[in-house]
Amino acid sequence: MDDERFEDRFNLGKIPIPSSVSGLPGDPARIIRWAVVAFVVIFLLVTALYTVGPEEIGVVMRLGKYVRSTNPGLHVKIPFTIESVTKVPIQRQLKAEFGFRTVSAGVRSQYTTKGLAGESNMLTGDLNAAVVEWVVQFRIVDAYQYLFRVRNVQLTFRDMSEAVMRRVVGDRTVNEVLTVGRQEVADLVLQDLQNLCDQYETGIKVEQVVLQDVNPPDPVKPSFNEVNEAQQERERLINQAQSEYNKVIPRARGEAEQTVRQAEGYALDRVNRARGDSARFVAVYQAYRLAPEVTRKRIYLETMSEILPKVQHKFVVDEDLKGVLPLLNLNVLEPPGGSKE
Repeated sequence: MDDERFEDRFNLGKIPIPSSVSGLPGDPARIIRWAVVAFVVIFLLVTALYTVGPEEIGVVMRLGKYVRSTNPGLHVKIPFTIESVTKVPIQRQLKAEFGFRTVSAGVRSQYTTKGLAGESNMLTGDLNAAVVEWVVQFRIVDAYQYLFRVRNVQLTFRDMSEAVMRRVVGDRTVNEVLTVGRQEVADLVLQDLQNLCDQYETGIKVEQVVLQDVNPPDPVKPSFNEVNEAQQERERLINQAQSEYNKVIPRARGEAEQTVRQAEGYALDRVNRARGDSARFVAVYQAYRLAPEVTRKRIYLETMSEILPKVQHKFVVDEDLKGVLPLLNLNVLEPPGGSKE
């Protein structure tokens, strides 16, 4: 009676006891349902959320058709395969290697050229063979064009790069490609390749073309080196001859110019002297016209003063003398007293 009153008072008989408390096993179907719901929720979250990296752009396609582009960050899309995302690295600089491949990059990078002779072997404009290895550095600037305008854009880009390089190298001699024309070749390839990328709408911007290594084929390297040595020897002899030419020709021109100036100076001196003599003669003539006797005597005295010092033997003869004696010998000095030594 006491137990019944206690159960009635607190209504213990109507309270359901959980199976976990009572130790009885739960409903397996219910656990499976909750597990399926949790899996579906997790799967929806995983397939609906995606992250775009800082150097990338996300291209969202709905059932294979382009819908939108998303910037870096966390984004949501329709789950399952209704919407798919392709991430394109538009801020990263990419490169394409031709004639070689990088095996491992680092402080001492390792390269290989095995099986790549078809890319690097080229024919120059003067019908010589050359092995050209180059690198094209590019960046994706339009993700839509890169993904949808050209099928297999990477292979197409490599084919365009190789075609442009072969055309440019084929228009030049082997010496230009190997030595002085390397930078010109690289610049022209960059320009023409960019024009092709724009024409094909690849969405690629070519930033740099670098000729890594340009050499003649291994079988002809010794002959090519001999030709280069002969050309260098020829250039040395030409430069030496030019140096001698620069020494002799300017000196000869200077001496010729000096001779011409001396002749001009001599001619000017002779002309001035002749003009002075002419002016002096005219002045003497004018004085002679004014006083003929005085002028004649002055000329005579001036002439004799110039002539007599040059005469060794001088004789004074009287103008009234009829014969050759007596003569007054002025060249022999007689001692005092009239005796001759």
